[in-house]
Amino acid sequence: MVSKSGYRRGYAVAVLVGLEENSAALWRVYSKVVKPEATVNCEGARKTPKDLYNFHEAIMKALKPSLKEGVRSVILATSPRTNYPQLFMEHVRRHHPWLAKGENMVSFAEITSSGGTRLGVVSLTKSPHCRKIIQDDTSEETENLLELLESRLNSSDARDVVFYSLEDVENLIIHPSGSNIKPDFLLLTDKYLISSRQKNRINRLMQIAVNKKVKTRVVDAESPAGIRLGQLGGIVCLARTE
Repeated sequence: MVSKSGYRRGYAVAVLVGLEENSAALWRVYSKVVKPEATVNCEGARKTPKDLYNFHEAIMKALKPSLKEGVRSVILATSPRTNYPQLFMEHVRRHHPWLAKGENMVSFAEITSSGGTRLGVVSLTKSPHCRKIIQDDTSEETENLLELLESRLNSSDARDVVFYSLEDVENLIIHPSGSNIKPDFLLLTDKYLISSRQKNRINRLMQIAVNKKVKTRVVDAESPAGIRLGQLGGIVCLARTE
């Protein structure tokens, strides 16, 4: 029996990072709720380059589980008159350039607000301003997903494989049966997830996909990527033959 907790919280939309002087609070933003992800403390002083580097690397380490699961939108929240987001983004550009290109591309956005407490974050994510930032950020993300989807659909590489039906995707991810085809991305629209009569099957599939490190993303059905996914049935798994 699949737990209904995943359905109650909705699907992952973004990660919000509340940057403070000596700490960072990471929150997983779902379509319905916000959940604490991790807290990272700065061991030392921000003004010391080595300590600041280690602090930023610790934040990146805390972000990686979400990124591996397919979340591609990160919101950096901080108090007014600080340059914490700019310093962190400079660190990302210098030491993690892979996040700015190809299948690993991540969209970063900034917002001026405290992100250190649950109550504050819940209030923040419900505000029209933050919702617009998330919408704009995820719009950029869906453009990246659409580019990835089209490149795989039009690939001349025989190793690239695309699956379109729930049954085929289940067979690949849940019942691989010794197959040498490795799933990379599981993409589905929110409309497909909400309107399906087989929510338990889909939620189970998504949970197993996450456990198996398959990048999983629920896409707004009205976005360009969502419209394209809808044309393909609402669910697509991008895979590659090893």
